Amino acid sequence: QVQLVESGGGLVQAGGSLRLSCAVSGTLFSTNTMNWYRQAPGKQRELVARITAGGSTNYGDSVKGRFTISRDNAKSTVYLQMDSLKPEDTAVYYCHCFVGTRGYWGQGTQVTVSS
Repeated sequence: QVQLVESGGGLVQAGGSLRLSCAVSGTLFSTNTMNWYRQAPGKQRELVARITAGGSTNYGDSVKGRFTISRDNAKSTVYLQMDSLKPEDTAVYYCHCFVGTRGYWGQGTQVTVSS
C-alpha cells in the first residue's frame, strides 16, 4: 500500500524558513514524479513544486526563487525547502504522486506564516 507522510510544518515569522519532508513507502520511489501542493482556506489546491524521477524541477509562479524541491531516493523522501516565507504562503501542504493511474496524497502539514 502506498503511503505518503509529511512532516516539518509549523509556525514561522515572515522572512523565515521551513523544510518539509515527505516519506514515501509502498512504491518504487525512484521512478515517481513527486509533487508538493498547498491549499489555503477558501482557495483551491495549487501545485507548488514538482520533481521528476530524473531530477527535473518546476515551480508555481508564486514560489519561484524562494522554494526548492529535492529528493533523496535512498531515503524515499522528497523535501520542500521554503525560504523568504510570506503570510500568503500560509496553507496546508500536501505531498502527492501517481502510481500508475492512481493518485496518492499525504495527510498534509500546516504551515502558518505570521506577519
